Amino acid sequence: MSRVAYVNGRYLPLAQAAIHVDDRAVQFADAAYEVIAVVDGRIADWQPHLARLRRSLAELRIEGVPDAAALGVIARQTLRRNRLRYGLLYIQAGRGAPGLRHPARDSTFPKDLRPSLIMTCRPVDFRKVAARAAAGVAVATMPDERWARVDIKTVSLLPNALAKQRARDAGAFEAWMVDRDGHVTEGASTNAWIVDADGALVTRPLSTDILAGITRQVVIGLARDAAIPVRERPFTVAEALAAREAFFTSTTGGPMPVVAIDGRPVGNGAPGETTERLVHLYRRHLASFGADPEAALQALGG
Repeated sequence: MSRVAYVNGRYLPLAQAAIHVDDRAVQFADAAYEVIAVVDGRIADWQPHLARLRRSLAELRIEGVPDAAALGVIARQTLRRNRLRYGLLYIQAGRGAPGLRHPARDSTFPKDLRPSLIMTCRPVDFRKVAARAAAGVAVATMPDERWARVDIKTVSLLPNALAKQRARDAGAFEAWMVDRDGHVTEGASTNAWIVDADGALVTRPLSTDILAGITRQVVIGLARDAAIPVRERPFTVAEALAAREAFFTSTTGGPMPVVAIDGRPVGNGAPGETTERLVHLYRRHLASFGADPEAALQALGG
């Protein structure tokens, strides 16, 4: 079965789906996006993802995107047409294309544009994600060279992509960005965490320096429910190397143990007890969105 995409009112085979060559998402990265987990054909954490999308659009001053009810209908139709049970839903909303009524490549916002809306989805074998988490991954640190408003989830991701590729070239799975003061901001596509000597979770507080990750938000709630202390403060690379454990969070991978930073082991070089506990709690959270949570848990890796 070929994949189907939603583009500006039409459901099309992926090979035929396209936006206008002058769309501002193409020429100015003038769009916001969300990536959302799909569990047993159902959308996980829809409301917080939608709230973050709305915030990003408001910060970009993009208006006219369909309301929550309409977005929900389109999202469910996209999943149904792709027969997706486990995977990721991608939503992109942008300012649109100026068309013939407006000059092309005008940096200012043309008036009366019809916003652009795209949805796609793809399957993910979450058991492979679980296997990766069981082994843990390495990260490489590098200077944070992104723009100053990374709290807005825009499609302007070139610095992130370059950092991720440099990390992969260095044999690491993810890049951790480091600010001018030597503190870790976040990963190229993840939020960064350590477990300190007291067993508390440490992660950078929300600001314009990091994205307000939905998985970050969920993990903070799960940790507090499990009486695991959470301290939102900056931490340095040296602190991360001296920490009991380290991990990062994302929609795609959930909490992912970090066992090495810049080639040096974290803790004993294996996933730590606290991180493994959070991995299990988060999988149960995702599984709760399935029609049969226990069956969904097994599909997510147990």
